[in-house]
Amino acid sequence: MSVAAAPPRRGILADNDVSPREEMWRRWHGDEWSALEALPGAVRRRIQEHAYDAWSVNVLMLWRMFRRRTASSARAERRLLRYLDECEAMEQAAADAAHRRIYGVPLPHVAAGASVLRARAVDGRGAGAVG
Repeated sequence: MSVAAAPPRRGILADNDVSPREEMWRRWHGDEWSALEALPGAVRRRIQEHAYDAWSVNVLMLWRMFRRRTASSARAERRLLRYLDECEAMEQAAADAAHRRIYGVPLPHVAAGASVLRARAVDGRGAGAVG
């Protein structure tokens, strides 16, 4: 049995992403699940913990580009993980700036100095909370 989704009502957002991301980045279209599965495990875990939807098709394109440029999967993985951290920080800063323009106050989690929670690996390694 298939259920068709109701079309979004005029003037109502179709999802809950109200950040300025669409203005910051170009989103490449493709099969999100296939792209996610094609990424190395560490990158998959990192985008699953990303504070915003990391758009796995975009991440796969970056992974392939970094791998070509570095000629090393290990270096490409490290570069991509650092780049995802930078993108997440830029997205949070943009969302905070937009929130300040609209409401005159910072985002609550920014004002509180809260960090993005990250899972720890079973062996105790992992980023933990990143702020």
